Amino acid sequence: MKNSNVKIVELNADNWYTCCELKLSEKQTEYLEPNVISIAQSKFEPTLRPYAIYFGEIVVGFLMFNSVKEELDGYWVYRIMVDKVFQGKGIGKAATTLMIAEMTKLANIQKIVVGYHPENKEAHNLYSSLGFVDQGDRFGKEMAVIKYVND
Repeated sequence: MKNSNVKIVELNADNWYTCCELKLSEKQTEYLEPNVISIAQSKFEPTLRPYAIYFGEIVVGFLMFNSVKEELDGYWVYRIMVDKVFQGKGIGKAATTLMIAEMTKLANIQKIVVGYHPENKEAHNLYSSLGFVDQGDRFGKEMAVIKYVND
C-alpha cells in the first residue's frame, strides 16, 4: 500500500458523516472517544481543525488539532484515528506527517503536543517514530509527548 495515496482534507459536508461511521478496534475504544464527539466539539471550539484522512478516494480516518497554544505552551493534537480495517498499513503515520506539516504553517509554532494513555503502545510507537519525546508531563491518566518544530 503506497502512503503517497494518503491525504488529509478539511472536514466538510461530503466527508463528516463517513468520519462518524469509522470504527476503532475494540481495544482502542478504551483510549479514544468516538469521532462524532470530536466533530461536535469542533463546532463549539472554533480553533479546532478537524480533517478526514483519505486513502485514495476513500475516507479511512479522522484527525483534529488546535490552532492556538494551550498547555505546555504548545499546539495540541486532539485526535488521530484510522478505521480498524485500514490499520497497520502506515496510513496513520503518513496522515500524522501531513498533519504536522499543516500545523507548522501556524504562526510562531515551536511545539506540537499530543496526549495518550501510556498503555496505548500503538500511539507510543507512532509518536516516538515521528520525533515526539516524553518529558514526564502527565494530565490525568494521559501522558503528553512533545515534538519541537524548528522555525
